[in-house]
Amino acid sequence: MMRTQFLILAALVVAACEPSVPDSGAKVPDPGAGVGFGSYDDYAARREAQLNGQTASIPAATPVQSGPIDESDVVAAAAARALNSGVAPVDAAPGNPAPPVVANARGISGENDFTAVSATRDIAADAALIQRNRAQYSVIQPEALPKRPGSDAPNIVEYALRTTNPVGTALYKRSSFNGGSRSQRACASYASADLAQEEFLALGGPEKDRKGLDPDGDGFACSWNPAPFRAVRGG
Repeated sequence: MMRTQFLILAALVVAACEPSVPDSGAKVPDPGAGVGFGSYDDYAARREAQLNGQTASIPAATPVQSGPIDESDVVAAAAARALNSGVAPVDAAPGNPAPPVVANARGISGENDFTAVSATRDIAADAALIQRNRAQYSVIQPEALPKRPGSDAPNIVEYALRTTNPVGTALYKRSSFNGGSRSQRACASYASADLAQEEFLALGGPEKDRKGLDPDGDGFACSWNPAPFRAVRGG
């Protein structure tokens, strides 16, 4: 009797020494809820299949259609397949007619094709045709340019074509006193060298240089260059 009471007392002491576990508030899971998700029976079946070397079956994918199928599209696709050989790369079927070859369409010149020309005329006739074409050439001689309408300013293009001296070649007498600095100040007041040349000619140039625009006496004011205008004429 004493021994039984001693064992009961020892068990109570051990239980009192163990730390108490706080209540987390979690509910006891349902045995049929499964592991993680789904039911436990489904999980067990999948696990058994994996252990036996089996794979789970995956349902076949359902084709996605963006909308209703147009019957005209189906007919057009079938017609296109019928006209092709079906061999990659897809070529036209052997029964299709070959595209027409245009030998010398109307409006397309064949003068550069020796075969086409020789079929219509021989070398002597071709030489005679060239001579007739050359006889019809007309050379237009350059004429003096008219003044611009609504302006009395000198025509600097005409002036450039009348002159022949290079830039920097002195033709007219100029005063050497303070010519460089005076020319720089005077040329700075013009938006372009063309405008400076026009006023230079309007004020008596190239013989006279009233504003000091042409200090070297070549007849060209403020670095104006007649070369671009002469190049158009070919001189």
